[in-house]
Amino acid sequence: MRAKQVVAVILISASTALATMWGYNHFTNGKTYYYSSQDSGKVPANYARFFESKYKDAAAPTDLPPGDFVDAASAAIPATVHIKTKTVRTVSNNLPRHNPFSDLFGIDPDDFFGNGNGMRSMPEMASGSGVIISNDGYIVTNNHVVDGADEVDVTLSNRKSFKAKVVGADPSSDLAVVKIDAQNLPFLLYGNSDEVKVGQWVLAVGYPLTLETTVTAGIVSAKGRTLDINRRQSQSPVESFIQTDAAVNPGNSGGPLINTEGQLVGINSAIASPTGSYAGYSFTIPVNIVKKVVNDLIKFGTSQRAYLGIQYPRDDLSEDQKRENGIKDGDGVYVWVVTPDGPAAHAGLKVGDVITRINGEDVSTGAEMVGKIATYSPGDKIKVTYKRDGKENTVPITLSNNSGSTSTAIIKTTVLDRLGAQLETLNKKDAANLDLKGGVVVKAITENGLMDKSRVQEGFIILKANGTDVKTIDDFQAVLNKAGNGTVKLEGVFPGYEGVYTYSLKLNSGE
Repeated sequence: MRAKQVVAVILISASTALATMWGYNHFTNGKTYYYSSQDSGKVPANYARFFESKYKDAAAPTDLPPGDFVDAASAAIPATVHIKTKTVRTVSNNLPRHNPFSDLFGIDPDDFFGNGNGMRSMPEMASGSGVIISNDGYIVTNNHVVDGADEVDVTLSNRKSFKAKVVGADPSSDLAVVKIDAQNLPFLLYGNSDEVKVGQWVLAVGYPLTLETTVTAGIVSAKGRTLDINRRQSQSPVESFIQTDAAVNPGNSGGPLINTEGQLVGINSAIASPTGSYAGYSFTIPVNIVKKVVNDLIKFGTSQRAYLGIQYPRDDLSEDQKRENGIKDGDGVYVWVVTPDGPAAHAGLKVGDVITRINGEDVSTGAEMVGKIATYSPGDKIKVTYKRDGKENTVPITLSNNSGSTSTAIIKTTVLDRLGAQLETLNKKDAANLDLKGGVVVKAITENGLMDKSRVQEGFIILKANGTDVKTIDDFQAVLNKAGNGTVKLEGVFPGYEGVYTYSLKLNSGE
């Protein structure tokens, strides 16, 4: 009889384990690729002190307050790196302008600082921090730390330096991955940012203000914050920051935020300050978003962004606008627009619905919802709970990419999309008036886009790119595709000004 009971217990335990595994894979983003180094089961040497901790045998060490932060800091410092970048800007001195000094002396004084042909090089140096996430040299940092860099140097805490290669970048989330040629490196283990609680202790690690490795402590003061700062580099920003009062200054960007167990819970990205230096609040990209984006960048070279297919109101709506549209604060996310033929539309969501949960987890703001969706890939199925006419409904939704596809194939923006400019083929009438055979007109330029960084101005007509005649947008795209991630020399004219103007367009700082 006892043997039968033992067998029954074993069968029940096995069934429970299998059901748990099925549920986990069913309700989480099981299809998302994760870089294997974090899942190898090997604990890096920089975590050795945790095994010597007096709490090593505690049943629930997270429930015990730390006596200090020595062990966590000891784990994080070897895995935090100093990133230094060099960017050479080639600036044209032939901008349309009237220079009185050239009238007096017959020369352009800017040429004294250039190379005699109206061009000059302006090297720019910058620095930030990064986090080693694998023993073979993958490092995560902010996109704005390495954006547009010609050279990226990584210095470890032991002062060893390496040249780094940018693997991929995602301006939407302000994340980037670089790689150094090294093995057996200390690295940080991923935590779970969904488990981070307001009020818990956290540490920020990095290289602020050109100092050596610096550790600061604080608490999580808020979650799901949005600053709208990523909109400066992306038309579809992802922002759901963890807000802390751990001191962060220029140079900390890209460095880790860790919990008291030494686990990575976020990448430090921004500060809120009237002076440009720390004034009490810093903002961190949650590690659950980091994991998703980083693994996409390693596997695909670009982020596989998932979309729900709705728009929600900005936080700056007036009280009258909220009242007119029936929007109540704290109820959930008000559906302002439903994208035709998008995932939400196919699932039956309508304008006026209020989304309250994603896969059973409460969302009260648009930033929280965006943060949840950002951890999934196109093709993933989620459950969305919403209120309509006082009733709560839950529907399954299959997420898509921005083109409406659920495919997880490599999806990359074209090089023209990355320029941050509105371009048009010069029409035949204007071409005839200007005595040109064709060209591409720069109609508008997005701030901080690739075209903006080249110092090109609106109204410029591109006639040649890398020495090849450009008569149409197709001609221009062909040259850009051939250039890859290199540099393209643009030659063209400004209507109403004499002469040919030259600009250098770098293509290696986009998504």
